[in-house]
Amino acid sequence: MSSAPATPSPRSPAVGESQLESSQGKTTVADVVVSKIAGMAARDVSGVHGFGSGTTRAIGALRERIPGARASSTQGVTVEVGEKQAAIDLVLVVEYGVAIAELARGVRRNVIGGIEQMTGLEVVEVNIHVTDLHLPGDDTGEQSSTTGRVE
Repeated sequence: MSSAPATPSPRSPAVGESQLESSQGKTTVADVVVSKIAGMAARDVSGVHGFGSGTTRAIGALRERIPGARASSTQGVTVEVGEKQAAIDLVLVVEYGVAIAELARGVRRNVIGGIEQMTGLEVVEVNIHVTDLHLPGDDTGEQSSTTGRVE
């Protein structure tokens, strides 16, 4: 009975190699890819209303009004990506009534899980900066309780 030589699984790197580097080549992941993953993962957490500071959100709102323009999926997300690791900074607006510490834990868990699963990078830190609180009735599209001067 002959035994075939053991070959490493394509999913598991050899000893001393990262998931992004193997004897067959090297994979790099662009900062913008990590930013988009982090933004989408954070948005999935209930209680996150938006991203960015007041100025950033105002510029984003103007951008959305331009025909054909799309809202930035990386607004309020800053990343630093190395060959094997990533660090993420998020600037969040949270919904009123949400426990911020619990929200931060959920955001960190989602962001780390999403980035590590999709890219193979090790996430060394996720810093969360809560810069604003969204109150009920703060949306610009809601009706005002006062009537205008003209019809």
